[in-house]
Amino acid sequence: MQRPPPQPSKRKELSLRARALQLLARREHTRAELERKLAPYAEDSAEVQSVLDDFSARGWLSESRAIEQIVHAKRSRFGTARIRQALMAKGVSNESMAPALENLKETEVEAARAVWARKFKTAPGTAADRARQVRFLQSRGFSLDIAMRVVRGAREEDED
Repeated sequence: MQRPPPQPSKRKELSLRARALQLLARREHTRAELERKLAPYAEDSAEVQSVLDDFSARGWLSESRAIEQIVHAKRSRFGTARIRQALMAKGVSNESMAPALENLKETEVEAARAVWARKFKTAPGTAADRARQVRFLQSRGFSLDIAMRVVRGAREEDED
């Protein structure tokens, strides 16, 4: 049995504005991220810039909302360094991310304790366990100082 010929995809027929709206309807995007996603469908970069400028003027495209959303999504699992890396990957400038990262540093120890508690139920018994737990926290984007403080604190709590 033969299949009918494929119908032209509606995605190919979408305008640049419609594509941008679809992307923004799913989640917030940074300007650089949206520009990168729309570029293959545009005739020239001026067309993309025009759409992005219009969306920014209407309040549909907001870098601060995108930063807030990324930080909120990643805070329960990662430290400041890893969140900074994620923001940079999305094309956020250092000036834009600085206020959000400052706020994160205030709660860094509590976030590290929460991440540690989900992964490890007990304090490390040996030096090797302690090193493994510290490495885990560092791989999640927490500084060595914070990781050591959390692991030491867990050990002191068990001794009490």
